[in-house]
Amino acid sequence: MNEFKPLVFSGVQPTGNLHLGNYLGAIRKFVALQENNDCIYCVVDLHSITAQLVHEDLKGQIRSIAAAFIASGIDPEKHIVFNQSAVPQHAELAWIFNCVARIGWMNRMTQFKDKAGKDRENASLGLLAYPSLMAADILVYRATHVPVGDDQKQHLELTRDIAQKFNIDFMEHIRRGGYGVDMVVGEEPVHAYFPPVEPLIGGATPRVMSLRDGTKKMSKSDPSDLSRVNLMDDAETISKKIRKAKTDPDALPSELDGLKGRPEAENLVGIYAALSDKTKEEVLGEFGGQQFSVFKPALVDLAVEVLSPITGEMRRLMGDTAHIDAILRDGGERARARAEKTMSEVREIIGFLQ
Repeated sequence: MNEFKPLVFSGVQPTGNLHLGNYLGAIRKFVALQENNDCIYCVVDLHSITAQLVHEDLKGQIRSIAAAFIASGIDPEKHIVFNQSAVPQHAELAWIFNCVARIGWMNRMTQFKDKAGKDRENASLGLLAYPSLMAADILVYRATHVPVGDDQKQHLELTRDIAQKFNIDFMEHIRRGGYGVDMVVGEEPVHAYFPPVEPLIGGATPRVMSLRDGTKKMSKSDPSDLSRVNLMDDAETISKKIRKAKTDPDALPSELDGLKGRPEAENLVGIYAALSDKTKEEVLGEFGGQQFSVFKPALVDLAVEVLSPITGEMRRLMGDTAHIDAILRDGGERARARAEKTMSEVREIIGFLQ
């Protein structure tokens, strides 16, 4: 092997209802990336038990994410769609990465600090160590690119650190096995088994904010359902939520600078831009000087036009769980074959008896 074969990997947790932020920030990117890339998309159900151990309907949530993938346009035949727990090699590699990673690295993860809060001693070990599992999710397929939001950039940097330490620590073993790729890290030549993963970040609205508070990210866990547009909402509910979205009394500006200090206005303009594949500047060129009483109905029409076909297909798929299960089972089998090839080589590199 002279170079790493390009491969895109990403996943979504099956916790709560998928919303507009998940669609614009992640799933729509997944759909676009599959046109020119080999892609693996995963429902990361092992991650879902780090923050909440007991779920009332985890199977239903897993199926819902898979349905959203497919309804949005991901092709499960050309690419791979599966649930993480169906491929035990994720957990196996995660244990190895737990031994590669340093405790200090994990303690620096800002998301752990945010989720654990002040009672860090009572947080689960899984919550602390889950970046190792995230690294394993990616590297068990030796993926080269990962579409991520800003909140996951630090975890992707950790994935690169884990890969680099493994490559350096086992470099001679990798070379003897004939598994690696010659590359340069900084100024140092390395014979690497795992690739330096690159983030794919971009789009008109990398972060979709709450409809009730433009300073907070749209979230499944927000107690107010009015804070988000869920992918399963019908047209009437979408209309109600957008019309009730918090705004300010001023008209929309004609220039981008006019959105500074107006988080709710910027959020709604960003959502319109993303849904219409336009820039914020183009949206302001169209609606600048107009009141929200004009802009909100236009945003409602656009959101319903884009989301209604997805919602309808999701409802159809969720009514045929056997079909979703068959897609996930097929994806799991294909994912396991790829993951086992990696793990067989990793076991040889480490020196385990197989």
